[in-house]
Amino acid sequence: MPKFGLVGFPLKNTFSKDFFTAKFSTLGLNDFSYENFSIENIDQITNVLKSNPDIGGFNVTIPYKESILNFLDEIDESAKTIGAVNCVKVNSQSKLIGFNSDAFGFEKTIIPIIKDGHQKALILGTGGVAKAVAYVLKNLHIDFKFVSRKLSLQSSTIQFQNLNSEIITSSTLIINCTPVGMFPNPNEFPNIPFQFISSKHFCYDLIYLPEKTLFLEKCETQGASIKSGLEMLHLQAEKSWEIWNSKFEF
Repeated sequence: MPKFGLVGFPLKNTFSKDFFTAKFSTLGLNDFSYENFSIENIDQITNVLKSNPDIGGFNVTIPYKESILNFLDEIDESAKTIGAVNCVKVNSQSKLIGFNSDAFGFEKTIIPIIKDGHQKALILGTGGVAKAVAYVLKNLHIDFKFVSRKLSLQSSTIQFQNLNSEIITSSTLIINCTPVGMFPNPNEFPNIPFQFISSKHFCYDLIYLPEKTLFLEKCETQGASIKSGLEMLHLQAEKSWEIWNSKFEF
């Protein structure tokens, strides 16, 4: 029985299992299944694969989008450049091939937004999905800086505590790539100076549950246009399905 799944930790209220279970039903693929593989350490991925020899591919979520690279046999060039993988295909030779469908989903959703003149961005967070966002923005020739809680010597990264009026005002595209505010902690939000956000801003939260996070509510109150991560989530899932079913082999 063909099997697919999601690797991450912890896995609570995840979108993927319900999405693919419904998709398999709609397509009449009654012998297909999608399971959650909640593992506390990425090294456990080896046991997951041994216990599921019929697995055809799997998605990867927090916190393993970067550490999964060490377990792959091949990595798609764009995913290699990004430095993060969220979709793994198991080919006919049982090789693990890594892709990044986050970048695909984000690019499709951000292009209509940047047509409105948003050419300077802040990326909140520095994890795997933030790297995919940065890859897309770079290809679209949009200047950006990462915002992190940690001190960094890299000029492309600033600390949350150093955000000020000048930085916020000049960066009219703000993308939250952190899990702060995600269910089950919807009362949390990234600590940025919201008072400097205006109607000139477009604020994008890659979180999809809740669909309107407190971060987005605060930005909207300041007059900004907003978008949740739900559309991107659907697009990256469809791209994963395309990858798993492609005839392309390395």
